[in-house]
Amino acid sequence: MATIETIRYTNAGLHGQALRPSGRRGFVSRLVHVLRSFAKWIARLLERRRSRLALLEMTDEQLKDIGVSRCDAHREGLRPFWD
Repeated sequence: MATIETIRYTNAGLHGQALRPSGRRGFVSRLVHVLRSFAKWIARLLERRRSRLALLEMTDEQLKDIGVSRCDAHREGLRPFWD
């Protein structure tokens, strides 16, 4: 006869994170989740800015290949990163 040594409560919506018996995540795991979300948001903003700067550096031939005019590239490249 086998015995259960450890019971781990999981919820599919929490991506396999361990839950307390009450079904709630602890403060630290919530804080980690918020910080990761914030870091991903910052990374998306920075990637958007890098993409816009790359448009400004492209030649007319490169812009023509992707179907963007110099005016559109300039307008997009000057937009703020949060927009």
